[in-house]
Amino acid sequence: MNKRLLWYPVIIGVFAALIWVILQKGQSLPVNALPVTPKVPVAAAPEVHGWWRYLDNLKHPLGLLLLQIIAIMLTARLFGVIANKLRQPAVVGEIIAGVLLGPSLLGWAMPGFSAFLFPAESLKNLQFLSQIGLAFFMFIVGMELDLNKIRHKAHDAVMISHASIVVPFFLGVWLAYFLFTRFAPAHVSFLSFALFMGIAMSITAFPVLARIVQERKLTHTPLGIMAITCAAADDITAWCILAVVVAIVNAGGLLSAVVTIALAIVFVTVMLLLVRPWLAKITEKQLAKGKDKAAVSLILFVLLISAWIAEVIGIHALFGAFLSGVIMPATPIKKVLTDKLEDVSVIILLPIFFVFTGLRTHIGLLNQGDLWAVCGMIMLVAVAGKFGGSTITARLMGQNWRQSVSIGALMNTRGLMELVVLNIGFDLGILSPEIFAMLVLMALATTFMTGPLLDLVAFSEKRSGLMTAKSL
Repeated sequence: MNKRLLWYPVIIGVFAALIWVILQKGQSLPVNALPVTPKVPVAAAPEVHGWWRYLDNLKHPLGLLLLQIIAIMLTARLFGVIANKLRQPAVVGEIIAGVLLGPSLLGWAMPGFSAFLFPAESLKNLQFLSQIGLAFFMFIVGMELDLNKIRHKAHDAVMISHASIVVPFFLGVWLAYFLFTRFAPAHVSFLSFALFMGIAMSITAFPVLARIVQERKLTHTPLGIMAITCAAADDITAWCILAVVVAIVNAGGLLSAVVTIALAIVFVTVMLLLVRPWLAKITEKQLAKGKDKAAVSLILFVLLISAWIAEVIGIHALFGAFLSGVIMPATPIKKVLTDKLEDVSVIILLPIFFVFTGLRTHIGLLNQGDLWAVCGMIMLVAVAGKFGGSTITARLMGQNWRQSVSIGALMNTRGLMELVVLNIGFDLGILSPEIFAMLVLMALATTFMTGPLLDLVAFSEKRSGLMTAKSL
């Protein structure tokens, strides 16, 4: 063993000596007298000496991007921990962190530092990374949905879910009628604006809701099962409606919209009826042979192809990513994929999306009292439609008032999914910066109020139990 250890310094020493000899010999080689002229003239970079060159390296696209990711992760983690301390889901703190890193606080308080950390030319890189993270996240959301449970659930769950969509959708369209003239961007039709306002009011954040149910140990209770089933059905329905809305907006005409919707229906049908059983069969064979990596590669390939087809059709890549998750077979590899992709997307890439959204959110634009009144009206309509519609429908379906209010509070959670929809609308030029900022604040407020409402219901139930015990 000692002889083997001796070989290490011998090999390293011999070759290090040979390298030194060659370098010394190379010093005596004649230097070319005539400079080699490059075929394409390139402007010489100014020579930088001393510590300033390290500061200059910070402005390099890769160095700047890494610095941005570090700042985003630290801030998101800090506010996520604070949110948990306040009995809020971490996503609420991360969304707040994103808004604070934008022009609403950092850009206002430290404009020079904000311009250095998030220059306009770097936003494309952040947007690209955030879209990749969202695609993975929507894939995970799709995998978490159990179509069999939804298919075999009682009629009241589907009824509550669809009522929690149609009521706020109607109120959103109604509100758009009064906001269109003042707040719609130029050349945007009322149909596009109204449909997007409707869908913005109708979204429920299924992942956030599921995590709240899990954290409060409600997963196996009748309330938890009902809420998750309603949210899952809500998610599928809302995303299908969103795909139709995006198709209509992108098409620009009735005939083009019909063609796009028809292609979308064919795409969904093929994915559910053909790709799903084929994928289950192939992955089962690969797993049986121990080819786990081949199975993962195939699944990721289906994810990318599905997202690409959805983008080409005109219903947005995120819908394709979501659909590819829905059709994933129930194999052990599903759990492995969820764990691996969720860590990367939730810890690194999703905070980038929150900050990118925050960089677009200019709360300072709401600098007049009437704008804050409009913002309050949007929040009132959002809560009345989603919370009120779900609560009343749940009561009509036979739930008691406490369970109905709890279901309404959970369905009123919008969180990340609302931001995804808002960014799609902003990218399509349907939402103005003012309306975008108001809707982001609405998403924050409705998500934040979920915990306190559930606590209030729990307190009421506990107090009622104590009063009953005393009377006995």
